[in-house]
Amino acid sequence: MIDMTNFLSFQIHGGADHDGGIVESVSSLLAFFENLSTQGPEKIFSSIMPGFAGMDNIHPLLVHFPIAFLSAFFALDLVGTLAKKPQWRSVASWFLYLGTIAALFTVMAGLMAASTVAHGQDVHDIMERHKYFGISVLSLATVLSIWRMMSGSLIRGGANGFFLILSALLYALMMLGADLGGLMVYQYGVAVKAAPVPEDSASHVHGHDNAKLENRESIDQVDKNANVEDHKHDHEHKHTH
Repeated sequence: MIDMTNFLSFQIHGGADHDGGIVESVSSLLAFFENLSTQGPEKIFSSIMPGFAGMDNIHPLLVHFPIAFLSAFFALDLVGTLAKKPQWRSVASWFLYLGTIAALFTVMAGLMAASTVAHGQDVHDIMERHKYFGISVLSLATVLSIWRMMSGSLIRGGANGFFLILSALLYALMMLGADLGGLMVYQYGVAVKAAPVPEDSASHVHGHDNAKLENRESIDQVDKNANVEDHKHDHEHKHTH
C-alpha cells in the first residue's frame, strides 16, 4: 500500500525532503490511485484514511470540532456585541448550535474511550478531570443554546452581559479540558502507538537552525571530553614523575 503522505509531503516541506520535488509527488499520487483501483472495497477506506482506520476510538478525531465551533462562537459573539454587529451574532448562534451537537458526540466517544484505553492510576485521575470538564462544557453549551433559541432574537442588555460571562466560562472550561487531553497524549502517551526508530537512521530535524545548534552542541561536548582526557593524562604523567 502506498502511503498518501508521500505525495502530500511536498506541501509541508516545500519539496526539500525529496529529490524529485513536486514532480515526484505528482507521480506518487498517480501511482497511489492506480494501486487503489486494484484493491478490494474493504481496503480502499483504510488506504484513503489510514489514520482513521488505525484508531481504537474516534474521540481524538471528533474533539477538534467542538473546540473550533465553540471558539468561533465566543469570538464572533463577543466582537459582534462590542461592534454592534447583529449579523455577526446571528452567525455566532449557528456556531454555538453546531458546537453543542459536536460536543455531544465528542463526550459520548470520550466516555466509551475511557473504558477501553489502558492507563494507570496517575492517568486515571487526569482522565476523570478531563471527563468532568467535557461534561461541563456540553451542559453549559446546551443551556446557552436553549437560552439563545428560546429568546426568539438576539439577547440584549444586562441579560446579554450575563450570557457573555457564561460564554467566557464555557471557553475557559473547554481550554482546560483540552489542556488535560493534550497532557494525557503528549506526556503519558495514552492510546499512542509510537513508531520505532531504527538505530542506524539519522534523526530527521525540520529546521536547519536546530540541526546546526544540535551539531554545535555535539562538537562542543566532544571538545569538552577531549580536554578532560588531556587533563587526566597530564595529571597521570606528572604523578608518575
